[in-house]
This record gives sequence, C-alpha cells and structure tokens, in this order.
Amino acid sequence: METEPILNCGQNDFLQILSEIEDFWGSDRKLFYHHPMFVNEFANTSFVIKETAKVKTYLFGFISQTEKTGYVHLVGVRQSLQRQGLGKKLYEHFIKELRNQNVKGLKAITTPSNTKSINFHIKFGMEMIGESINGNIKVVKNYSGYGQDRVVFRLKI
Repeated sequence: METEPILNCGQNDFLQILSEIEDFWGSDRKLFYHHPMFVNEFANTSFVIKETAKVKTYLFGFISQTEKTGYVHLVGVRQSLQRQGLGKKLYEHFIKELRNQNVKGLKAITTPSNTKSINFHIKFGMEMIGESINGNIKVVKNYSGYGQDRVVFRLKI
C-alpha cells in the first residue's frame, strides 16, 4: 500500500475538519479546541494526511515560546481509520520537524478520563508527570484552570 504524504494543514483542510468533526471525535464536543490560529499562525507545525482531497488525520501543534518543547494540541483520526498508525505517523513527523529546529522535547495533555489518549501516549513512550491518582494515572492539578486537572505527557527527543 502506498502511503500518502504528510502535508501542512491548509485552510480548506481546516474547514473540512470542522464540517466533519463528528467523523473524527464521535461528536462535536472538541470543536471549540479547533482554533483557526493553527492554520493561520502555526501552519508550519500543523499537519494532515489526506487521501485525494479527504483529510484522514490531522495534528495541530506548535513550538513553545517558553522552552525548547513542541506541544501537540490535537490529533484527530477519522474513527473508521483509527488503530492503523496514522496518529503515530503524524507524531513521528512532528518530532522530526522539531529536531530539525533543535527542539529537545515534546509535550501533550489529555483529560484523566480519556483512556484512549492516555494509552496512546504511554504506548508512544511518553511519560506522565504530576501526582498519582487512581494508581497508574498522574495529573497536574489545575493545569487547565481551577479544578481542571490534566494528564501531562513529556518526551525527551
């Protein structure tokens, strides 16, 4: 099987993602996380894999302004295409881009209830930081605001 190239996310890709958000997330609950700054200001670190004109998966990321760390804001894979390595492929591409810019780390966050995301990041080799809850889950208290604990992952690259 020929693999599709990884491209920078363009405006039309972004609009397609927004209009088909439920195909990626199962609902529109994540729509408000999809800010146009990821294609207007951070297009060089936001990527898609497409088949013809249809976006199969995307990653919105950027480089931190406070430390030499890349930050993955969102990774979306169409539900019918999950567990095929597309999210991993985009993470690996982002890491390659970060290394080319002498960035030394990668960071991502998720909610403590998002076991699918937690398992993905652990399998990818990322380490949770923070304090332990429920045995094997660590969180950073109030990371996303008061009472908004998050699982924070880091990876040295």
